[in-house]
Amino acid sequence: MGVEAGAQAARARALAVLRMRSRALAVALLPAAVAVILLAGAAGDRLEGPVWDATRWALTPVAALVLLAAGGIALVVARARPAMSPTVPIAEEAAPDLYRMVRDLADRLDVPAPSAIALTPDCDSWLEDRTHPAHGPPPAEEHDDIAGSGRHAQRRQPVAPVLVIGSPFLWWMRVGELRAVLAPVVAGTGPSAHPDIAAARRFVRGLDAAVAVASAPRRDPVTRAVLAGVGWVARLLLRSCRAHAAEMERGVASAAAERAQAVDYGLRIVAQEQVGLAYAGWDRLLTRVALPAWRMGRWPSRLDAGVVAALTELSRRDRLAEGFASRLGERPACDLLEEPGAVDEAASLLAARLFHGGPAGSGPDWSPVDWSEYPEEVVDRKWRLDAARLHRVLDAMGVRPAPGDAPPASAAPTLSRVLDHLTEPDRAWPPGPPCTITAPGYSPAAPAAGRSAAAPTPAATAPASAAAAPASATTAPAAASAPAATTSASAATPPEPAGTAAGGPAGAPLPGDTGAAPFADDEDLADTTPRSAALAARLSAELAREEAPPAAATGPGPVSPAAAAGPGSAALWDDRALPLFPLQPPRTARELLADHLTAMVCCAAMDSVGATPGLDWLDGPSLLVDGERAADLAPKVLTLIEDGDAVPLRAWLAELGTRPEKPVRLA
Repeated sequence: MGVEAGAQAARARALAVLRMRSRALAVALLPAAVAVILLAGAAGDRLEGPVWDATRWALTPVAALVLLAAGGIALVVARARPAMSPTVPIAEEAAPDLYRMVRDLADRLDVPAPSAIALTPDCDSWLEDRTHPAHGPPPAEEHDDIAGSGRHAQRRQPVAPVLVIGSPFLWWMRVGELRAVLAPVVAGTGPSAHPDIAAARRFVRGLDAAVAVASAPRRDPVTRAVLAGVGWVARLLLRSCRAHAAEMERGVASAAAERAQAVDYGLRIVAQEQVGLAYAGWDRLLTRVALPAWRMGRWPSRLDAGVVAALTELSRRDRLAEGFASRLGERPACDLLEEPGAVDEAASLLAARLFHGGPAGSGPDWSPVDWSEYPEEVVDRKWRLDAARLHRVLDAMGVRPAPGDAPPASAAPTLSRVLDHLTEPDRAWPPGPPCTITAPGYSPAAPAAGRSAAAPTPAATAPASAAAAPASATTAPAAASAPAATTSASAATPPEPAGTAAGGPAGAPLPGDTGAAPFADDEDLADTTPRSAALAARLSAELAREEAPPAAATGPGPVSPAAAAGPGSAALWDDRALPLFPLQPPRTARELLADHLTAMVCCAAMDSVGATPGLDWLDGPSLLVDGERAADLAPKVLTLIEDGDAVPLRAWLAELGTRPEKPVRLA
C-alpha cells in the first residue's frame, strides 16, 4: 500500500474493524475460558467445595452452549454467499485490447491489475471483490473471465478484484476518455491488496451475507428461530463496525483518487463531463424508448448503440452540445471489444431483467427487437393494443357510437366515439343495439383475447405482460344491458355521479369493482371531469386484470440466471425480487388514460392520413406525418381529460386532415 494519507487512514479504520471482530471472539471464548479454569482448579485440588462445584456444573454447560452458538454463527458468516452485482463477464479473448489497456493503466499507477473485467448496464464503474468460495472460478476448461487463474492450486493465492465498467461508457466514450475515467477506479486495487483492508472487507461482507441468510423466508420454525439469533448477532456486529467500515472505504477512495492524479488528469476533467452526459442519455433511453418495448414483451438488443444515437440527437438539437458531436470521429472505446454487437446484446438483456424484470432468455413472448424494426414492432403494436383496450372499456361502460359514425349494428371503433363521450357528459344516447366492433382481433366479450399465449390472434402476438389473461364473462352482459339503462327517459335525469360509469349502466360494474367510486380517493384524478375519471379508473382496472393472471401463474418465480445459463454457471445473484431497479413507479390512472387517448389519436392519423409510427431517440414513440414529427399533441389530450374540451384536439386533427369518424384498425 502506498504512502497516501487516505491509505493510512483506511488501514487504521480496517484495524478498528478487526478489533471489533477480536472482541466478539473474546466474548464468545470468555465462558469457555472460565470453565477451563474451574475444571483445571478441580483437577489440581485447588478450587474445591460445594460452591465451586455448583459454579463449575452450572458454567460448563453454558460455556459449551456459547461455544456451539459462536461456532454456528462463525460458520454462517464464513459460508454465507456475499451479494454480487449482476454483470456481463468479458473474457480476455473477447477483449484483448481492453485488457491490455487496463494492465498498462495499472502499471502506470503501480498497482495490481484487476483480475477480470465485467460490464454492467449502468453508468458507473467500480471494483468488486469476488474471492469468496461461492464466487470461485469454475473448472479451467469453462473459465475465461479471470486472467491467469483456473487451477485449484492457485485459488488460495490473493486475487485482485474484478473491474466492473458501465457498458454505456464503452459506446459513448473515446478510448482516451475511458482510460481517464477508469484511472481512479483501477488505482483502488492498491489499497484493496493490503491484508488488513482485505480482511476487514471480508468480515463486513460476511456479516452482511449472514443478515441476508437470516432474513430469507423459511417455513421451518426451528430454523427460523436459530437464524433469527444469527441475524441478531450479525446486525449487532454490523452496527458496531459500520462507522469504521464507511471511513475505511472513504480512505480507500481518497487514496485511489490521489494516486490517479498523475495519469491523464486534464483529460479526466473532460471525460467527467461525458460521464454526466452519458448518464442523462442512458436514463432517457431506458425510460422513453426501452420501457415501452419491455412492456410489449420485446427487448431492444442494441441499447448501448442507442445511447450514441440519443446523445447525437441531443447534440443536434442543443447548441450547447455541438462540440460533443465532433468527438464521434475519434475511436470509440467499444472498438476494444472483438464482438461489440454480441456484448451489447448481452448487456441489453441484462438491463431488461434488472430494470423491468423480464425472463433470462428469449422466448415467444420475450424476443429481441432491432432499432430498424422498433416503429412497426413496438410503436404500432402498442398504439393499436391500447386503442383496442380503450374501446373494450367503452363497451363495458355501454358507450354508444358517435351520431356521425356508421350504423351501430356494424360500427367499427372510431375516434369520434371517444371524443364525444369525454366531451358531452350530459348526452342521452337514443335507444339502440350495443356497439359491435368488427375490427380484426377485437372481442368485447373477452378483454384479454388476442393477447393470450395459448390462442393468439392473427393480427398480433401478445406481450409477455398480458399473456394468458382469462376472458371476462361479465363484459358482454354489461354491454347487452346498456339499452335498458339508456332510454329516452334518461334525458330528464341529472348527470350520473362520479362513482358510476358515465354514459353506461350504473348496475353493471367491471369485474373487481367494489361498488364504490373507483377514483374517489385518487388525488391524481381530482382535477379531471367525471367521465374522464370514470374511464381512467376502468382502464386501470382492465390493465390490472390483464397483468395479474400471468403474475399469479408464474409459480415459483422467474427462471434464475443459473438455470438459464446451464450447469456451468452459478447463481451468484438473487433474481427473486426482479426488477431490482424499477425505472418508474406504476402509471397513474390519469397517465394511463392519456396514453390510451394518444394511442387512439395516432391510430386514427395513421389510418386516415397515412401517418407512420416513428422512434424519437429522446422522447420514444412518435407520430410522423410526411416524415416530420407531429408535435404538440400531449397538451391537447390533457385539455380533453382535465376540462372535457375537445376543441383544441379537433383543430389539431383537422390541421392534419384526420377524420375522427373514420374506422380505426385495432390489434
